Amino acid sequence: MSDESTQPETAGTEPAATEEPLAPEGFESALKELERLVERLEQGDQGLDAALRDFERGIGLSRQCEQALKAAEQRVATITGDDGDGESAGDEDSLPF
Repeated sequence: MSDESTQPETAGTEPAATEEPLAPEGFESALKELERLVERLEQGDQGLDAALRDFERGIGLSRQCEQALKAAEQRVATITGDDGDGESAGDEDSLPF
């Protein structure tokens, strides 16, 4: 008789989101992995457990990518002086280029 309680349950748990935004190469890598997971899920050849694992991993990667994109947007806004409405916070002459 095998004891199934020795294996940790992963269904219903979310991967921990990282506080630190992904580095550009980390973002690209996460996005490529996410694309591979989506392709695999769309094929529909996996069993339920494997599909759920891929889905959970994909959600975590998606959140990491979204966080990295928001951080990049904030950096661009800081550099350009954009106040969020598409208008520059300063006058045109204050821009570096």
